[in-house]
Amino acid sequence: MRVVIVTESFPPEVNGVAHSVLRTAEHLLRRGHQPLVVTPAPARGAQSPSHTFGAGPAMADLPVVRVPSVPLPGYPQVRIALPSRRLAAAIRGHRPDLVHLASPFVLGARGAQVATRLGLPVVAVYQTDLAGYAHAYRAGRGLGEAAAWHRIRSVHGLASRTLAPSTPAAQDLTAHGVARVQLWPRGVDSARFHPRHRDEALHRALAPGGEVLVGYVGRLAPEKRVDLLARTSALPGVRVVIIGDGPSAPGLKAAMPGAVFLGRRTGEELARCFATLDVFVHTGPLETFCQTIQEAMASGVPVVGPAAGGPLDLVAHHRTGLLVPPRDGAAVARAVTALAEDAELRAAYGRAGRAEVTARTWEAVGDMLLRHYAEVLAEHHGATTATASTPEPVAVPVPVPVPAAVPVPVAVPAAVPVPGSVQAGAPRADTTGRNGLHAVQETADAAGSAAGTRAHATRDAAGTPVTEELTA
Repeated sequence: MRVVIVTESFPPEVNGVAHSVLRTAEHLLRRGHQPLVVTPAPARGAQSPSHTFGAGPAMADLPVVRVPSVPLPGYPQVRIALPSRRLAAAIRGHRPDLVHLASPFVLGARGAQVATRLGLPVVAVYQTDLAGYAHAYRAGRGLGEAAAWHRIRSVHGLASRTLAPSTPAAQDLTAHGVARVQLWPRGVDSARFHPRHRDEALHRALAPGGEVLVGYVGRLAPEKRVDLLARTSALPGVRVVIIGDGPSAPGLKAAMPGAVFLGRRTGEELARCFATLDVFVHTGPLETFCQTIQEAMASGVPVVGPAAGGPLDLVAHHRTGLLVPPRDGAAVARAVTALAEDAELRAAYGRAGRAEVTARTWEAVGDMLLRHYAEVLAEHHGATTATASTPEPVAVPVPVPVPAAVPVPVAVPAAVPVPGSVQAGAPRADTTGRNGLHAVQETADAAGSAAGTRAHATRDAAGTPVTEELTA
């Protein structure tokens, strides 16, 4: 099978989208398929260690097309793709059976349009809560949840199937009018993230007074609400360690002078940090999945997370960890206190969490994705055959109402959801208008016009796509 993966993020960037795309491409190669990745070009000089995501040697055979990009204003770590002929040329040149959109926003939206023009089936993977981010950033130029949901419906409306990573995310999509939603969770490398990597010497270095080590791993950005750890960092007998970087780092360091900030960690060093924690806390209320919770569980570490979004599918309350009301720093501190005072409870939650995720391998999740691909291709070919054999079909409109909201429970089954149709969940209230969200797109469009970029894709003797980066 030939697949083009159009993604808004890819290594050397380090985030959930880049991670899952790399794992997906790796799995496709190992199963004998032919993926091509199209992604915004990273910042000049950006580099990432080859072990960042644990990719195998097969990744050397992965062709990647980098589209010119600019940094997102106010958040330069995020790259926005500029308009370029490179995307359409890459898709046409690869002759795919299917186009996979990873967290589509700017580049993914253009990829959906190209695929539609070419008559190709599209699988769109929802990974980023754009509506929640719009609310969190309050850009002040009309950027709001209503605009984000309009964008999501527009892009995912072109997809043959939308894959959501968790039950709450799928419910949110369906409640806001996105059709053809099914579940596709994420895997975890339980060999890399393992309790055996716990390092007592590192623990003594980070908590020299024997404090309980409480850690956060992830981006330091407004939507992650790492500031909610301020009360926890003031607890006696607790040392907070924060792993990651981002635009919120200076403010967080000022707000939590007693915390240890390690910056970004990757590979084996990250696995060692995870396993050395006594408690893992994730504070972000906008996670559609939350991969770091799975990595903490695989490392045998009890988890405290918000009772919202992806963590509802991952954390079994009072069995593998504790769920707390989102955006409530006092509740986080109380949960940490309960775990800090009971080493046996921490150990029990850690063992249960590890047992919960060991079967959630990337191989199993990758094969689940291949089944989604096969079903979409079968539906697409069936529709094409039906159209060809019936010259004058009579369209019978069938209304598809958005089902009524279904409350999301605080505690959910811990098992990985099986892909299937999703009913609606409680919708997030739409608030402000559309101008600010469109301004991001317009900024990229204007910059692209000024750059005058052009590119084309060719194919070498072995049939592998070869891209050439050209500027006018």
